[in-house]
Amino acid sequence: MIRLENIQKIYFIGIGGIGMSALARYFSFHGKQVSGYDKTETLLTKQLASECIDVNYQDDVATAPKDAELIIYTPAIPADHAQYNYYKENNYTLAKRSEVLGAITESSFNICVAGTHGKTTISTMVAHILRDSGYGCNAFLGGIASNYNTNFWSNERSTCVIEADEYDRSFLTLSPDIAVITAMDADHLDIYGSEAAMQDAFVDFSKRIKPTGTLVVKKGLTRDAEFKAGNIIRYHINDTSANVYAHNVKMMNGYYLFDVMVNDDAVDDVALNMGGLHNVENASVAIAIAKQLGIDDQAIRNAVEDFKGVKRRFEYIIKNKNLVYIDDYAHHPEELSSLINSAKDLFPGLKCTVVFQPHLFSRTRDLAEQFATSLDLADEVLLLPVYPARELPIEGVNSELIRNKLDKKARVLSADELLEHIKQHHLNSGLLITAGAGDIDKLVEPVKKILSASY
Repeated sequence: MIRLENIQKIYFIGIGGIGMSALARYFSFHGKQVSGYDKTETLLTKQLASECIDVNYQDDVATAPKDAELIIYTPAIPADHAQYNYYKENNYTLAKRSEVLGAITESSFNICVAGTHGKTTISTMVAHILRDSGYGCNAFLGGIASNYNTNFWSNERSTCVIEADEYDRSFLTLSPDIAVITAMDADHLDIYGSEAAMQDAFVDFSKRIKPTGTLVVKKGLTRDAEFKAGNIIRYHINDTSANVYAHNVKMMNGYYLFDVMVNDDAVDDVALNMGGLHNVENASVAIAIAKQLGIDDQAIRNAVEDFKGVKRRFEYIIKNKNLVYIDDYAHHPEELSSLINSAKDLFPGLKCTVVFQPHLFSRTRDLAEQFATSLDLADEVLLLPVYPARELPIEGVNSELIRNKLDKKARVLSADELLEHIKQHHLNSGLLITAGAGDIDKLVEPVKKILSASY
């Protein structure tokens, strides 16, 4: 286990990643000297710089601090990364983000939220309820909480809320007191090789729960019988045989009013100012955890009603009577289906146009058929080129692969072509959704500007 007590100077390779930036903020908060590298400047790296965390954008040994005592790196960096190899060849102490997070939380009470969908929203909801109610927690999140405009905060209470990432089996460094598993749909097959191997990792994650701990798991998951925990709570959006479920759900012009049953104990009249029926389910999980911690029902209601969501999770960019623009991080077919169905349910009278940027060549190759099925739920589909992230191109794999499997006509456009298309065709009415985990978020403000000029 990494010993962090006497380390003062820490360098991050990939500091702009959402999980890495939370760790950088943690160490900066605790008075360490923090700096790092990332490939490109983003809003998040600009925020880190404004918090006195130095960020450089050149993979050059000359810009790598030689007096760093700990190098924290993301496994997504390429094998030929110059700074990483310099530190490795010169015997610096290197550690993955997951190892460091495991060391930080070794002795705390940990609420760890895992799953191929929903983990960012649930972990942020839980952390917000604990903070808003006065219970208190340390939060390491995989998204920017809109209430606080950050993915990290600290508190004197030794309780941590952690988004538990399955990529590269990172979550197997954690020791949960309460763990959540939301879904195990096939993903990250470039890492795991098969869906079964990925599911094995989730079963192993459940075995890391402390002996007296609790697993909160979506009812009906494959391999359910193999999950291990001292106490298991199963949830479902509307299955009344589950321990936790939503009841009397009402749609109220873009928000939801509902009751939550937690082991036959009702939390009535919960108002969630966030779109998407799947987010009612996510809120039910967060409420069940808050109840497990003994938080008062009224404090829970107040916190949920005050929850402003997570950046890029069913985020309303524009919302008026005739025009709705939603931006979302959805990058898996199941997430896209939930997103599109939820948006269409909330705004049934509006034509639904989805702009989707596939993320990773391998995911596009492995799930092209499923992506097409999900996108066919929309009225119009516009595809951006595949965002490669950490991968090199794969022959024959591009956005046309998805387009050719769609039942409806769709177009593949560059970013500039997309903006021109929206300017020409999407004037002052309709439902527009941008979705993806790459750099599609850079288009949000330009699209908003075009749409705002039309009404």
